[in-house]
Amino acid sequence: MSNSKTKTIVNWVLRIVPALIMLQTLYFKFTGAEESIYIFTEVGMEPWGRYLVGATELVAGILLLTSWYGLGALIGIGAMSGAIFFHLTKLGIEVQGDGGYLFALALTVFLTCTLLILTNFKDVKNKLLSVIKK
Repeated sequence: MSNSKTKTIVNWVLRIVPALIMLQTLYFKFTGAEESIYIFTEVGMEPWGRYLVGATELVAGILLLTSWYGLGALIGIGAMSGAIFFHLTKLGIEVQGDGGYLFALALTVFLTCTLLILTNFKDVKNKLLSVIKK
């Protein structure tokens, strides 16, 4: 397999994995699932925070699947930084007996988005700068 083809495959994996995770969790945030209500109540952001985070993750997930994937990755990093912060300060790694599953998902999104930015830094920078220069 050529280096270019390998890079393309890796880039798509780094885009699809966090997009799927963020888009899949929207159901729980927007339908008011018990776990989501518990989490956002614990951090003092229920219900407005649940909807805001859900909308942020929706935008990030969609952008990751477009040519604006760099912006989606940056938004994903921001959203997951908040999630990781609250897991480490208020919620704990394990939430309601999930074995750390939600924390692991947040770390996965954070790391894949970070790797996506790092491996495509020049392209992401140029795309974002092209908007600023207009």
